[in-house]
Amino acid sequence: MKYSQYDLIVVGTGFASSFFLKKYLSKPGSKNKKVLVLEKGHFYPHSERLKVEKGLPSAYQKYASPWQENIVNLNDKKVWQFTTAHGGSSNCWWGCTPRFMPNDFKLKSLYGVGQDWPVSYNELDPYYYEAEELMIVSGPENTPFPRKGKYPLPPHTFSLVDKILHHKYGNQYISQPTARASRQLAHRNGCLAYSTCHTCPVNAKFTIENGNMGVYEDKRIEIIYGCDVYSLETVNDMVKNVLFQHDGKELSASGEVIVLGANPFFNSNILLNAGDKNPLTGRGIGEQLGMQVQIYLDDLKNVGGSSWVNANGYMLYDGDHRKDFAACLIEVNNAPYYIRVERGKYLNVASFRMVFEDLPINSNHVAITSNKLKPEVHFKERSEYALKGIENMKLKLPGVLSCLPVEKIIYQDTEPNEGHIIGGTRMSNDKNNGVVDKHLIHHQYRNLFVLGAGAFTTYGPSNPTLTLCALSLFAADKVF
Repeated sequence: MKYSQYDLIVVGTGFASSFFLKKYLSKPGSKNKKVLVLEKGHFYPHSERLKVEKGLPSAYQKYASPWQENIVNLNDKKVWQFTTAHGGSSNCWWGCTPRFMPNDFKLKSLYGVGQDWPVSYNELDPYYYEAEELMIVSGPENTPFPRKGKYPLPPHTFSLVDKILHHKYGNQYISQPTARASRQLAHRNGCLAYSTCHTCPVNAKFTIENGNMGVYEDKRIEIIYGCDVYSLETVNDMVKNVLFQHDGKELSASGEVIVLGANPFFNSNILLNAGDKNPLTGRGIGEQLGMQVQIYLDDLKNVGGSSWVNANGYMLYDGDHRKDFAACLIEVNNAPYYIRVERGKYLNVASFRMVFEDLPINSNHVAITSNKLKPEVHFKERSEYALKGIENMKLKLPGVLSCLPVEKIIYQDTEPNEGHIIGGTRMSNDKNNGVVDKHLIHHQYRNLFVLGAGAFTTYGPSNPTLTLCALSLFAADKVF
């Protein structure tokens, strides 16, 4: 390390950390600041990831770190997908960037369910725009959530089924806002709907690597890879040092402001190892609940569409039903492997991913282990609220699809994951109901930010990435 003391220490280089740093470095007060970034993984270029996907050798493959090797997962039926490397899970995400709906932030006051967020949609609105500009999001002009003006890129084109449903439902059925580019950019190509977004073969999806954000090239930043951060040293409710292992050595770094921007498992593990006594630290781990639904169509070929998740349907999302049933976001899949096997009917099908919000359950939690680097994940159950949402969807979906020539609807089993990790450091107005405040500052350690979807008060059915990035931008505005 170059210095004995840093103005800012950031753990991780994923979405949360990178968007926080983007805002922080733009502030006039940061001009002469010394910033240290500690990344658990290594830089593993997209070009090398593509080689491995094609079965070719790569010298960088030694940096691959499967999620199963980084946690103790006590539920073998539950899958957790994440990447430990430069850019974090931007390397494996699928690029879906809808906003949350305004009512997602006030479930308790509107529907008597869960807990209200301490931050509102209106407070996040300018940061949503900022995140959408940084990601160069493709999206429609009319949306079910409040938004003015055009997205940076035009929307992806509809399939035939999309066109029919959009004609019936208007802005309740839209081209999905997405960080998969709808046309070629200077640093990214246009999406070709290969449906292998985890490693996009044409580099159309926004990642921290291709985002041209300029964060990790900034001379104020010193970045060290291969750092396993596991704890913090605290004195009088202030964090003084970050503890980590690097090249087999025990090290520490001292900073004025500390930012935990790892995923919720590791943020929780660091806090628990540091002796955080908040009873909610590490609690409420989970994510949305997904179910694939196949819709067989009579004499209608579902052709067209220009991206993987081509559209979002909000017909089962908001409303008074949320007093009793979870909201459901419809993700309309346009993958080439969703076909029928009957002769002449290969394309007479539509595939929907029904995504249900869930509620934090404290028995789903992260615990520390004898290996201080590896958290233990306990995931035991889904909320009755989410499960009731599935039954409500099955009752309502045939009517929703009445404008289509539906032959039959096939409901698959629920999926083992949605590719999201939420909870563990939830936001609240006070320490009795959460771990961090609305600015993502720890209720006890006031020089410590804890970023990411771990801070979500409730899960919502929408994809979390855009919202966690907006929250990071919002939080960084609090530093100065």
